[in-house]
Amino acid sequence: MANILGGILAILIAAGGQAPAKPNFTGDWKMNPAKSDFGMLPPPASIRRTITHTEPNLTIVEDQRSDMGDASTTRKYVTDGTPMTFTAQGAEVSGSAKWDENTLVVNSKVDAIGLSFNDKMTLSPDGKMLVSNIHINSPQGEVDIMIAFDKQ
Repeated sequence: MANILGGILAILIAAGGQAPAKPNFTGDWKMNPAKSDFGMLPPPASIRRTITHTEPNLTIVEDQRSDMGDASTTRKYVTDGTPMTFTAQGAEVSGSAKWDENTLVVNSKVDAIGLSFNDKMTLSPDGKMLVSNIHINSPQGEVDIMIAFDKQ
């Protein structure tokens, strides 16, 4: 009897000790303006993110249209916090991505103009909505925005 209880206890401990799988952000995502909140900032006409996520590698291709013009960026991260750089609109951007439980925290900084972004990305339980809660820090001040994306 002791061997059976010991075996059951070992199975329960092993099952309970497994970390839950991280969300997978892979997909084509389109901004849902009605569910997004840009606060005092003018919202862009559209944002589309194409994400390829094979843990720990994450690639985000983002196309944005606004009154200020169109912009497209490609960002590649490793979700263990490894520093990386990319160029956006002629400026060098440094960044990193790391997990905080089931939230992916993506930090980006443009030293040349004193701009930083802290993007906390979460996925809805059904995997159909991606939410980015972004804190922006600039020489003009700080602002928080929330962008909701629907999976296409």
